[in-house]
Amino acid sequence: MKALHEVVVRPLILTEKGERMKEGGNKLLFQVALGANKIEIKQAIEKLFKVKVLDVNTLVARGKIGRMGRRAGKRPNWKKAIVTLRDGDTIEFFEGV
Repeated sequence: MKALHEVVVRPLILTEKGERMKEGGNKLLFQVALGANKIEIKQAIEKLFKVKVLDVNTLVARGKIGRMGRRAGKRPNWKKAIVTLRDGDTIEFFEGV
């Protein structure tokens, strides 16, 4: 198993979709390691933030292809996790943002 800080890369708090999920259903968005599975993500969130995770949904965001003249490049793929918390549980990091 990976270390906790290797599983969770960063929270995604500045997106409109993330704000709607937080307000509507107690769901939070995180960027996680590409090789992390749902069990590792759940354990990492519970241990890092001392909350109870009910559900984890993941998706892989494909990197965009860009061009600079003749040269073509590609941004790396990354994984997003949608974490559902138990009612009443909050993460202070997301409050006031």
